Parts: sequence; C-alpha cells; structure tokens
Amino acid sequence: MSSLLDLALPFARLLDPETAHGLSIRALACLPPRVAPADDKRLAVEAFGLRFPNPVGLAAGFDKEAEVPDAGLGAGFGFVEVGTITPRPQPGNPRPRNFRLVEDRAVINRYGFNSGGHGPARARLTARKGRPGIVGVNVGANKDAADRAADYAAGITAFAGVASYFTANVSSPNTPGLRDLQEERALDDLLARALEARDRAAPGVPVLLKIAPDLALPHLDAVVGVARRRGVEGMIVSNTTIARPASLRSPHRGEAGGLSGRPLFALSTRMLAETYVRVEGAFPLVGAGGIDSPETAFAKIEAGASLIQLYSSLVYEGLGLVPRIKDGLRRRLAREGVALKDVVGRAAPRLVAEPFPA
Repeated sequence: MSSLLDLALPFARLLDPETAHGLSIRALACLPPRVAPADDKRLAVEAFGLRFPNPVGLAAGFDKEAEVPDAGLGAGFGFVEVGTITPRPQPGNPRPRNFRLVEDRAVINRYGFNSGGHGPARARLTARKGRPGIVGVNVGANKDAADRAADYAAGITAFAGVASYFTANVSSPNTPGLRDLQEERALDDLLARALEARDRAAPGVPVLLKIAPDLALPHLDAVVGVARRRGVEGMIVSNTTIARPASLRSPHRGEAGGLSGRPLFALSTRMLAETYVRVEGAFPLVGAGGIDSPETAFAKIEAGASLIQLYSSLVYEGLGLVPRIKDGLRRRLAREGVALKDVVGRAAPRLVAEPFPA
C-alpha cells in the first residue's frame, strides 16, 4: 500500500495541498484492508494503560473525519489519532489554508478545526468497533461555542466506547482564542469537566492534553501543574508553532497559521524535554514536531517521549517513512543493547541546560 502511494507523491505535489490530501484520504479508503507485519517486540510500549505494538503514531490532522484509521494502522503505525473533531459541523477558515514550504520541508496550515461534527465520525468509528488497533480521538471546540469547555466534555461523551484514548486539543493557533484555554484557571476548569465526562461515560479511557510549543516556561510550569493536579494520563508535546525561524526560505513563510515539519523540531524537542523534567514521571509524554527520520525519532524519545507522532513529514517522505523509522529504532536499540524504556528522557537534563533554540 505505502509503495503505491509513495509513487504518487511527485504527482500529488502538482496539486494544491488540500486537494492532494483529500485525494490521499479517498485513495486510502478505497484500498483493501491490510494488516501490518508484526513489529519487533523490542518496540512495544506500555503507556496510559495501553499496549502499543510500536511507538510511532499518526498525528491528528491527517484523518480529521475518522475516515481511514485502519489504513493508518495497516501502514505500520502503532496507533492512530483522528480529528480534531468538533461537536457541530463547521467549515473552518477560507481556502487556501494549507501551504507546502518545500525548501524547508515544512507545512503551514490554518484550517481552523474544519469538521463534519461528532455524528459522522462517531458512526464511522462505531462501524469499525471490535477491530484491533489503538485509535485515539482528538476533540475540540466549535469556533462560536459559548462554553468551549463543555464542547470538550461533549466530545468525550460522544466518542465513549469507540476511542482508545482522548486528546483535548487546546493548542491549535487557528481558532481565535483557543490557546487561551491553556491559561491556568481555564485549563483547570476544562480538564475537570473533561475528566468528569470521562469518568461518567468512558471509565478508564485515558485523557491526554495537547499543548503548544510557544509557551513561556513559567506558563509551562502552570500547565504541567494543572495536568498533574487534575490527573490526566499524559500530554502531547507539541502542536504547530506560530513562530517563524529566520532560516525559512520558502516564499510561503509569511503565511498565517501553524508551522510544522522540520523547522519545528528543535523548539518542540526542547519543550518536550522541559515538560519531561517538570512531569517527574507522573505520566508518559507523546513527542511530536519535526520527526522525519529514525534519528529525529530517537532524539524525541531521548528528550522524554514514550511515544511519538508524525504527519507533516509524510508530505515529503511518504508512508515508507514509517517502516524506516521503526527499523532505525530497532537497530539503534540493538546496537546500544538497551530497551526502549531505558532511553526515554535520558537526554532531557542535558537539553534543558542548553541555550534555548532561536
């Protein structure tokens, strides 16, 4: 499957990114179901009370409407996260809203939580109920919601019974005011209500918090403090950045939206390490942002990630990147004679002592 789609990559790049992405989803939906080869046991991860066959996950944003989670699992991902899904349908921001920064191996998007709403996505996930594989659901709030915290609680209630875990996405830069939910008092209220909804509708299902890479360190202190106090099962570090590194060369570098891909790696990895030392082992972390090789995947794990997620790199590397990363991780672990869990966070103390990435 991945080889066929990878052959189509050069032709897909002739189309605008959103059209190409839509065609990719339709192509995956039409392909026959496929079971990925069994992973090396050394790649298995226990986290959030779940057993992952390997640590490489497909980040939210690729399968926004929960149309092809099994195709992602069939491509070799250890888990798939669908969404972000809002309670009511909404169109998101006007097109164009997705830009390839080819020279930088990056992407800028300003989708703004375009979503078909809870109903259609829940129906699709209900139809696959009972199939193997870990499928998380990333939930968000409608742009015009009067009570955004209520939308997150509603998302957890709606997907109870069909989600392996939930992610509360409060870190997208493309919905006005959404990142304000990372403020201490707002976040405390949101997590309290989200966890109450989980305990009522889906007891035992993990709830994760996804944060931005642009938090100042005192703000990160507060966010981690709330997450620990409220008892979330994990955090994802991080979403896209509103920063624009001076190194960007693409003519699209000035577009509004969140930047992802290779230029995000240094910042997101530093924020991952900063989060790891603050969490103090209270819960596992998922590392995301700029992973495009076995080396960058391993670096995320050393910085504190028990699991990793990628998406933007698929635009340039294709699905063949997934087995390459897993093989690279396996070889590195074998060469060092260590288990994956022994690598998690071992570089974090060094990273947080270094100058902050520009």
